[in-house]
Amino acid sequence: MSIWGKIIGGTAGFALGGPLGAILGAAAGHVVDKIKGGMRGPQIGGHDHRQIAFATGVIVLAAKMAKVDGHVSRDEINTFKRVFHIPPGEEKNVGRIFDMARTSSDGFEIYARQMATMFRGERAILEGVLEALYQIAMADGELHPAEQDYLKKVAHIFGFADVDFDRVHHAFTASNGPDPYEQLGLTRGASDDELKSAHRKLSRENHPDTLIAKGMPPEFIEQANDKMARINAAWDQIRKERGIR
Repeated sequence: MSIWGKIIGGTAGFALGGPLGAILGAAAGHVVDKIKGGMRGPQIGGHDHRQIAFATGVIVLAAKMAKVDGHVSRDEINTFKRVFHIPPGEEKNVGRIFDMARTSSDGFEIYARQMATMFRGERAILEGVLEALYQIAMADGELHPAEQDYLKKVAHIFGFADVDFDRVHHAFTASNGPDPYEQLGLTRGASDDELKSAHRKLSRENHPDTLIAKGMPPEFIEQANDKMARINAAWDQIRKERGIR
């Protein structure tokens, strides 16, 4: 079963808890009623629990971002479906969660805080959530000021400093491509050894297999591959400029 099927499985909301779980529980109310009547829902294990939290967090925070922007464009909807591999049979269910989050009176902060708590210490995972939101926001070719302000607030709740946010921001918005040194988290004054070490560390932390093991759903693998491609492209550019073997 895909992650999108699991999040509307009936018991997912109860297992997840908190504001994210409440959204799932409300969206899956009809399924919960069947479970109470004797039908057994899918059992949610520890790893599934983290994957469900990641996917639900992206949906809910994207919905809140759409509310800030004032509209949801067709490009954003199509990007969400394409990048995150939502099967046609699950689009209605994912849309139900999105609409409930978008129209609820709750602020985005409580959902972002739950994500920050659940993935505390998992910097690459939280950065993956932020990057997923950037992909959706940039689907129409531009980032609106309200969206940028929203994304920066989410980043701060996740515990990212401004320099960390800027690195993600420039990866998606720099007209001439992101600065390779910034993408490795260093400056042009860094030594060759420091750059090599940074590249190895980022490659290890952001490898798709590592991210999936820590809670990123396989449906987000395309995003993880894009991140690795950016890291390797930055390193290749620096290596060629400096003549590093």
